[in-house]
Amino acid sequence: MTRWSRDGAAADRSPARPIARPMTRTGLRGLALLSLLVLLASFPSCKRGGEAGSPAASGALGNLTLTGAGATFQFPLMSKWAAEYGAMNPGVRVNYQSIGSGGGIRQIIARTVHFGSTDGPMTDEQLAEAGAPVLHIPVTLGAVAVVVNLPDVNTDLRFTGPLLADIFLGKVSNWNDPAIAAVNPGVALPDRPIAVVHRSDGSGTTYIFVDFLSKVSPEWKSRVGVATSVNWPTGLGAKGNEGVTGQVKQNPGSIGYVELTYALQNGIPTAAIQNPAGEFVKPTVAAVSAAAAAAAENLPEDLRVSITNARGPGAYPISGFSWVVIHREQTDCRVATALVRFLWWAVRDGQRFAEPLHYAPLPAGVVSLDEAKLKSVSCGGKPVL
Repeated sequence: MTRWSRDGAAADRSPARPIARPMTRTGLRGLALLSLLVLLASFPSCKRGGEAGSPAASGALGNLTLTGAGATFQFPLMSKWAAEYGAMNPGVRVNYQSIGSGGGIRQIIARTVHFGSTDGPMTDEQLAEAGAPVLHIPVTLGAVAVVVNLPDVNTDLRFTGPLLADIFLGKVSNWNDPAIAAVNPGVALPDRPIAVVHRSDGSGTTYIFVDFLSKVSPEWKSRVGVATSVNWPTGLGAKGNEGVTGQVKQNPGSIGYVELTYALQNGIPTAAIQNPAGEFVKPTVAAVSAAAAAAAENLPEDLRVSITNARGPGAYPISGFSWVVIHREQTDCRVATALVRFLWWAVRDGQRFAEPLHYAPLPAGVVSLDEAKLKSVSCGGKPVL
């Protein structure tokens, strides 16, 4: 076996050693090149996503768990992200609890989780209660689908915004009401009462839904208003998107609202809703993207924005962002690094998992704004990234 002597000459291990000759200039250059190649080989490659060398890589952080809680709206996508990111970065586990947007906001204010999530942005009062700057990071876009269980109706129903508001106000209470028949010509509507199902917990899905109703119905706006939790004029409450989905599926004659993935996974019919252009649009990824297109060009600096009742052609009117909310000033630098790297990956490479789960990928402009927000996160007075 050949080895190198101290002066750089090659030497073998045989008893008879040749006399070392001084290296030529060409030999010195070759040795320098070899040393450089060995040094470069010791560094990780710099690729996108969660691979080593990128902002999303776990690096030498060791084993840790990132805890998050909040919106049921984004739960299917967050679960997928946790699995995929964990497979690429075995030292980082993402533990996300689907407890509703209201719970996610409460827990990030109390600092009992590393990140919260919500489909309704935090209010000014909630931000003040947090006692320190909280960042809103849009991570996905989705549709709130109006779901209906009418076994004898074999076609998708249509609703205008004002009609939908009147149903959830309790003013339209029977399925064969003339107001429903007027926008569903030729459909044999049953003579049976409407069973309204809504969320019982603080919910970003509720926020998106009632935000839409407030834009199309002055009575809804004055009587009920917009919040993650409202005083419902009528109906039965259920917890989480899972709870509303279950109630509608089990009770013929019912109507409710859920994130689109829950409706599709459970085979519940979804209604077409009229947008400002007069089109009756079904909830689809393309229709959500159309709703987001105009909003993405004029987002406020804090990224708290509503895109319901968007005026673009083909836009589904009950669409919205879903955010992760985090403290800008972090206290545990190791956790902060893992958190920011995970979110960096989620808003970039993680978007490829959105559409298969019926979420709309973030527009490129929103991704750039997310990156700027993540670069502002600090720990110990220094940027995390």
